[in-house]
Amino acid sequence: MSERRRLRALRAFKKPAKRPAEPRPTAEQPGTAASAEQQPPRETSVITAALYHDGYRTSTHDSLAETFQKLREAEGGMAWIGLHRPTEAELMSVAGEFDLHQLAVEDALEAHQRPKLERYGDTLFVVLRAARYLDDAEEVDFGELHVFVGPDFVITVRHGAAPDLAAVRRRMEDSPDLLKRGPEAVLYAILDAVVDGYLPVVAGVENDVDEIETEVFSGDPKVSRRIYELSREVVEFARATRPLTRILEGLSAGFEKYGIDEELRRYLRDVADHATHVTERVDGFRLALQDILAVNATLVSQQQNEEMKQLAQGSHAQNEEIKKISSWAAILFAPTLVGTIYGMNFEHMPELGWVFGYPFALALMAVVCVGLYVVFKRRDWL
Repeated sequence: MSERRRLRALRAFKKPAKRPAEPRPTAEQPGTAASAEQQPPRETSVITAALYHDGYRTSTHDSLAETFQKLREAEGGMAWIGLHRPTEAELMSVAGEFDLHQLAVEDALEAHQRPKLERYGDTLFVVLRAARYLDDAEEVDFGELHVFVGPDFVITVRHGAAPDLAAVRRRMEDSPDLLKRGPEAVLYAILDAVVDGYLPVVAGVENDVDEIETEVFSGDPKVSRRIYELSREVVEFARATRPLTRILEGLSAGFEKYGIDEELRRYLRDVADHATHVTERVDGFRLALQDILAVNATLVSQQQNEEMKQLAQGSHAQNEEIKKISSWAAILFAPTLVGTIYGMNFEHMPELGWVFGYPFALALMAVVCVGLYVVFKRRDWL
């Protein structure tokens, strides 16, 4: 690192407490701030490498080596380098030029980090989880952003489609009074873009929660799975947003302690307010989904109880019918049995020659049938 860069110390900040690979974007044309972060793929991971002086872009470079050389020659300039999924060689080249800490470089290469703020000497390392809502799929897509902020440089390493850093660059270049405040201003703009990107996600998740409430009370059998999937997304969303509060508190403490520009401190407080609002909304979604899940479980249980009741009633009715059929079968069986016995016509059956044999047989059949009827009636089988 040049002697000039060593002499310029970044005001210290107080340290606070897999998604599928995206295609590599191409670099934007020199001298423009087009949406370079989302261009077709190319071999290099360098999205934009530009130098700024006094709030204005002075040059744009296609290679890292050229950027490093021009920054060494510039006096009082600032480099803003954007990378998308860089290779180890590319990131090591940047690390060697700007004296980045090895641990921070490893985090930026591996990704899958939780949001955090760390300070290594005169360089800040910030990890952010950006998010965007996909309307067609009705799900939240998360991206990861690593930001190195030094005395005269800002390096962004992006993993995923979000956030749109080209829009951040355009915004800053359209506001030279803000951009000339240095790397801290760029860091503020990135934080602001990430937090603002949460708002459409909040709106999309809120709409999903409303739809789920309607589906729960309409008895949709698929709503339980949707509740589970949305709960997973809300938990992931909370993991992305909740650490922001600590990050912004740490930055605010550093801004105040080291006398950072008051205007930037106001901007940062505004970002902190928005982040707090988003965090509260996400916590509200978690509680709402827990309540919806409980209500859905109650409704499902009630429905199952009603179905069991209907089955029991049907079974009871069936049993009653079986009782009636069995009772009448028994009543009819008695005279059939008597008639069958005397229908055998054996020669030595004493009743066959008895004068009262026939009336007795009829009377016997009648008495047995009436007796069975009375018994079944008393037991409510008939």
